[in-house]
Amino acid sequence: MEHIERESMEFDVVIVGAGPAGLSAAIKIRQLAIENNLPDLSVCVVEKGSEVGAHILSGAVLEPRAINELFPNWKEEGAPLNVPVTEDKTFFLLSETTSKEAPHWMVPKTMHNDGNYVISLGNVVRWLGQKAEELEVSIFPGFAASEVLYHEDGTVKGIQTGDMGIGKDGEPTHNFTPGYELHAKYTLFAEGCRGHLGKRLIAKYNLDKDADPQHYGIGIKELWEIDPAKHKPGLVMHGAGWPLSETGSSGGWWLYHAENNQVTLGMIVDLSYENPHMYPFMEMQRWKTHPLIKQYLEGGKRISYGARAVVKGGFNSLPKLTFPGGCLIGDDAGFLNFAKIKGSHTAMKSGMLCGEAVFEAIAAGVEKGGDLAIARVTEGEDLFVKELTSYTDKFNNSWLKEELYNSRNFGPAMHKFGQWIGGAFNFIDQNVFKVPFTLHDLKQDFAALKTVDATSFKPNYPKPDGKLTFDRLSSVFISNTVHEENQPAHLKLTDPSIPVNVNLPKWDEPAQRYCPAGVYEIMENDDGSKRFQINAANCVHCKTCDIKDPSQNITWVTPEGGGGPNYPNM
Repeated sequence: MEHIERESMEFDVVIVGAGPAGLSAAIKIRQLAIENNLPDLSVCVVEKGSEVGAHILSGAVLEPRAINELFPNWKEEGAPLNVPVTEDKTFFLLSETTSKEAPHWMVPKTMHNDGNYVISLGNVVRWLGQKAEELEVSIFPGFAASEVLYHEDGTVKGIQTGDMGIGKDGEPTHNFTPGYELHAKYTLFAEGCRGHLGKRLIAKYNLDKDADPQHYGIGIKELWEIDPAKHKPGLVMHGAGWPLSETGSSGGWWLYHAENNQVTLGMIVDLSYENPHMYPFMEMQRWKTHPLIKQYLEGGKRISYGARAVVKGGFNSLPKLTFPGGCLIGDDAGFLNFAKIKGSHTAMKSGMLCGEAVFEAIAAGVEKGGDLAIARVTEGEDLFVKELTSYTDKFNNSWLKEELYNSRNFGPAMHKFGQWIGGAFNFIDQNVFKVPFTLHDLKQDFAALKTVDATSFKPNYPKPDGKLTFDRLSSVFISNTVHEENQPAHLKLTDPSIPVNVNLPKWDEPAQRYCPAGVYEIMENDDGSKRFQINAANCVHCKTCDIKDPSQNITWVTPEGGGGPNYPNM
């Protein structure tokens, strides 16, 4: 394509992603601006989903610590935290039919949920979006941030939103609309786990040079409406063991009783799994057949489905948080506390801390004579500090750092020692005394996969019955996933020959199984040869392929804004 003239817009702050981190940052900045008589300080949030909350997927049990700080009167203001946790149970599934409940005293304290709420994070985020707009934050849903823009000196200038109306051949169609350039003094990246721009920024500025490798899981979730006689609002259940134990894989599951006779349930499979035949989606389907889980679902109806990668490296894997002109917040940095299986309150707090740093830097620049509601000047004196190191200082002095540091050994212990010994280690570390050392997990998740030659066990996955267990295509249908069909594939292969020539013989091309949406298939041509097919329209934006591909040959980039899932009440 020839060079395109683009319209640009200028703001004080641009935030990429209207999730809990991005919206909390926007709200905190505007709260401080109003309190300190800087009402013209402008904040813009871009969101690739068709609406705020469309791409939000989480368990979720919310620890209210951060929302208490951001909105002390959240109850009066109508925040959708309607179901306090009433019972908290942890189980180990010993086999496909047996289970054992863990005594409460044996469960690591990080897993206790007293004072927490069963929520739909999507609905909480929609509420945060309303509060942000009341504070005059400009929110642009349906606009995907496709590129980071830079000044000549390497400082981040802002972002470019994706072009609309590019055909599969890469050429503009009759519907072509060029993307916008959004310029700002500070650009905050809040894309969630494995953000595609965050990934580029970490590489460009070498932000992870002093960190352990990041680690991930794939979270697969369903929402059910169940028999009212079986519904217990506020009952929270967690567990581990079967069926993942059959393949020596680690992970866990949840089942939460929400409001309106609904339960949210799902499984997180650690992406450090070794068995190439393991099929995370089918593991979750098989898990539902266990009597402990099945008892709640029989007679019920599945109403929604989704999947999303989960960041779980914790404190040891945090990159440097700042770079000239911008910051990483939320799970773009990796603030989820895996010992709690919670990241919403930590994402919110990171956004709030960054928001404070942003406001203070802008206020200091204005005091020196700088202007509001425009981007960073390139001629004359730049009165606004380029790198927000005060964000890192605020993090280092916050409960967020203390919480993550205290849980730093949880994930590495499970990876190194397995669920039994690792669980015992974490019980001691969380409940008895803090061990005086730090465990490290230096093996990348994609490198953990064994070849088919080195793996004899192949799990047996029964055919879905369409009542309790389901296939991927019917699941994607109820995720409301839609993409413009005539657009370039957003799943890029560095070398198109690798799936068939390398991954298929070595690992039986695991993309066929690790993708929870059936995007990747090995097909047979008329002459008997194999080809790798990408059904990009099925993609639910989980990012698992970008993480787990053993050849690191797949790169996820953003499709047209507004595409992807549209999760209701998830």
